[in-house]
Amino acid sequence: MIQPKRIAMISLHTSPLEQPGSGDAGGMNVYIRQLALALATQGAHVDVFTRAAWENRSVEMAPGVICHEVQAGPTGKISKEELANHLQASADAICAYAAHFEPYDVIHSHYWLSGIVGLELSEHWGIPLIHTMHTMGKVKKASAKTEESSDRIAGEMLLCQQADRLTANTPAEAIELEQLYGTATDHIDVVAPGVDLEVFHPRVCPERESSSTSLRVVFAGRIQKLKGPQLLVRALGIIARERPDLDVKLSVIGARSGAKELNLQKLVEAEAVEHMVRFILPMPAEHLARAFRCADVVAVPSYSESFGLVALEAQACGTPVLAHRVGGLPFAMRDGVSGLLVDENEPEAWAAALVSLAEDVELRKRLGKQAAVFASGMGWEQTALASLDSYAMAQNSPIVSSKPELHDSAAF
Repeated sequence: MIQPKRIAMISLHTSPLEQPGSGDAGGMNVYIRQLALALATQGAHVDVFTRAAWENRSVEMAPGVICHEVQAGPTGKISKEELANHLQASADAICAYAAHFEPYDVIHSHYWLSGIVGLELSEHWGIPLIHTMHTMGKVKKASAKTEESSDRIAGEMLLCQQADRLTANTPAEAIELEQLYGTATDHIDVVAPGVDLEVFHPRVCPERESSSTSLRVVFAGRIQKLKGPQLLVRALGIIARERPDLDVKLSVIGARSGAKELNLQKLVEAEAVEHMVRFILPMPAEHLARAFRCADVVAVPSYSESFGLVALEAQACGTPVLAHRVGGLPFAMRDGVSGLLVDENEPEAWAAALVSLAEDVELRKRLGKQAAVFASGMGWEQTALASLDSYAMAQNSPIVSSKPELHDSAAF
């Protein structure tokens, strides 16, 4: 099969130029940025289109990778929910902006908002659309009990019917696409995310102390209920009351995110664990890697997680992971080998797991060594190659169906 050389990526609501860990910027930003860079090393040219709040601009991220911020809809920053009302304007703006660009071979859209715009661009440009959900409304409603709009669910259903191919992060996500959305099995490709091994790799941290009475825990991500940092704070409250002999400290790296913000600082005060928790703003990848290396364990207590890049990045640094057994996390690590999975996402279960790790230095060391080995073979090159295969299959056998006109979220 002939591999595509010009790829248009759509990431409408969040830019790969933004700092992960705050606002809407998270693992998807890392995914898009690193995949685009890896595709460029394979000889492809990638243009990433995202919405500009104020005015159009283009930024070269690396040779062969350009991020185009295209203004559409009202000026200024708007929420994901509001952006759903400006999808036609976004599609029209990208079409006009790229009118004189060299033709693309494929479109790769990320998240449902981008996918709906991708359907319109696919029809306009006459090229196939490959879509990656990253998160799915039906899955979040089931696992995290979140409120998801009917527009989102309808949009995702439409994408599963009309996108030429879909890529899933894990086999579990592929099954969810089949069972919850009715996606044809032969139109799904499992493409595992990777890790930047040049940044995230083992290195001795002189500040890291291994003691049978102490544990240094890191949480890295957006501070929102879905990501579960409140579970860790409540678990620390239990440890402070029941095991005051243990020296457990939690570093929360991230910023508030979401329409319903979580006041974690207030919870810290309510649990009387101010001496056990410190807050750190989101940081560049190089600094985050150092924080991971200096931790005894990185905690991922998410209620829903399509993969969990943070877990993979931590393991690449030689640090074991303690994660909720949900979504893609069991695929992003190896339970009992590179970390431990927590079955019940309750404070008591997390407190027990943290205590067991605090008391077992040898277990932490063994898990850490095995974590580095596990992650060492999961660079972004493999993700790029698998994505190129998916693109090529879409080029050679697109779905024979007309993609519907776009009328913003009201049409769903």
